[in-house]
Amino acid sequence: MDETDRMDDVEALRHLHDGGDYRRLAERTTNPDVLRQLARCEYPFVWHAIAGNAAAPADLLASLSVRRHSTWNDNHLLELVAAHPTFTGEPLGRLVDLVAVRLGEGDRPFAAVLELARRPELTVERLNWLGHVPGASTRLRRGISRVLAERRQR
Repeated sequence: MDETDRMDDVEALRHLHDGGDYRRLAERTTNPDVLRQLARCEYPFVWHAIAGNAAAPADLLASLSVRRHSTWNDNHLLELVAAHPTFTGEPLGRLVDLVAVRLGEGDRPFAAVLELARRPELTVERLNWLGHVPGASTRLRRGISRVLAERRQR
């Protein structure tokens, strides 16, 4: 067990030595202020850990979703944010628009689109629209249709 694993999360912020320390703290803390401070770092794997943390507040997830590092990291981050249970309402709608922009840029955030399709609060029309924006493929449209069919069966 690492030294930072044994101390209070706020105190642990003062003792972070490397990216692994940042990631471990981002995965385990339930303190939104600690998560906000960790989000300032430049490690995309820490952003991913924050987005995978159930305690991450929606406003922090929204700010992370627009951060850019590399195509793979950006797409994975969008996928994690799209799947996050506290990310709902208007921020989720803005994420749909952001994913559409990224599709148009050629980034291929297909996994994020499929996570969005799993969200029952998004309309079928809006999700089908995502499948037809520039950059969407026939395979993505089939994936959206498959996920929507699974959603109807629940």
